[in-house]
Amino acid sequence: MSKLMIIGCGGVASVAIHKVCQNDGVFDELMIASRTVSKCDALKDKLQGQTKTKITTAQIDADDVEALTKLIKEYQPDAVLNVALPYQDLTIMDACLAAGVDYIDTANYEPEDTEDPEWRKIYEKRCKDLGFSAYFDYSWQWAYEDKFKQAGLTALLGTGFDPGVTSVFAAYAKKHYFDTIDTIDILDCNGGDHGYAFATNFNPEINLREVSAPGSYMENGKWIEIPAMSIKREYDFEGVGKKDMYLLHHEEIEALGRNMPEVKRIRFFMTFGQSYLDHMRCLENVGMLSTTPINYNGQEIVPIQFLKALLPDPASLGPRTKGKTNIGCIFTGKKDGKERSIYIYNVCDHQECFKEVGSQAISYTTGVPAMIGAMLVVTGQWKKPGVFTTDEFDPDPYMEALNKWGLPWKVEENPVLVD
Repeated sequence: MSKLMIIGCGGVASVAIHKVCQNDGVFDELMIASRTVSKCDALKDKLQGQTKTKITTAQIDADDVEALTKLIKEYQPDAVLNVALPYQDLTIMDACLAAGVDYIDTANYEPEDTEDPEWRKIYEKRCKDLGFSAYFDYSWQWAYEDKFKQAGLTALLGTGFDPGVTSVFAAYAKKHYFDTIDTIDILDCNGGDHGYAFATNFNPEINLREVSAPGSYMENGKWIEIPAMSIKREYDFEGVGKKDMYLLHHEEIEALGRNMPEVKRIRFFMTFGQSYLDHMRCLENVGMLSTTPINYNGQEIVPIQFLKALLPDPASLGPRTKGKTNIGCIFTGKKDGKERSIYIYNVCDHQECFKEVGSQAISYTTGVPAMIGAMLVVTGQWKKPGVFTTDEFDPDPYMEALNKWGLPWKVEENPVLVD
């Protein structure tokens, strides 16, 4: 039995909280902490009669390391699950170190202010040294390796779906299907329709920044960067049909490239409709995706944050989203001297997710793995001192948990490959 603190109460956090409460044989106590405590209280009231898990709530600013450390020490959880904003990863890691508890998150660090001179200096050196210009990368969190080792604590990074499950798929393929893996193509297809002309399925700041950035992939251990949306492929996804998908930069490429250096090429593709792309390009062209503050009528605003306020809240999309997601990895390589290819993937139905936890499938496919990662850490199955991504542990218990907790997966031999 264990105590867990979850920081955040948005769409993904809500799914993770529902799943923690379903898993009350492992999690007997839960604290939900967020800047807006009323959201935490509302979720507590909804779940209280449906679970044996004892739920408490707290108001916290995750940017305030001192206050967060105090809260963690008072509650004394076995681990902290961070489903707040990626901007807050480092402050929450600092608080976990100060309080002596394990740390888990779903997405790697990126700065809120990309024009901060101190951050910019380090960023520009990384661009020059490594060859990719995405604002998010693992270097900031990997820098905590020695601190977590010395403290005897575990930091599990990126236990969402992608990153997270996709990296576990890679570890599982390596363990059970291949002697050597030559290529990995990660395919993320959302075939859902929410009926809006334009909306994002998760935090607009993070989503739009990610999609509008140059694409990149890893080949023979080196990054190759391309203009945004310049590589397009079509793929026929089970449960969805044929969709256009575009090569993006994505964080699990960085971790898999480091931890599986024998893989010759790693790419990430995500599907987008033409309407979404047209809206996004227009917004980018007029400066609405900028993170640089501007002065408007004597008040300082950040354009992308203003845009976020105008767009539908991703947590509100659940009731109106229909269709399915299909996310997985295509692997090629060799087994017993013979060429082999497999596709490991999950198909998730938006409406089924809403019936179960009141969320669309994008939040569901991230929130369920967040709970699974936390479960494996607190039960000791994935616990060792240091900072790790999900491909660095035994994949079998994670894969079993995916089947048990709502994200069943399939393995297809000899799939259609992406050229």
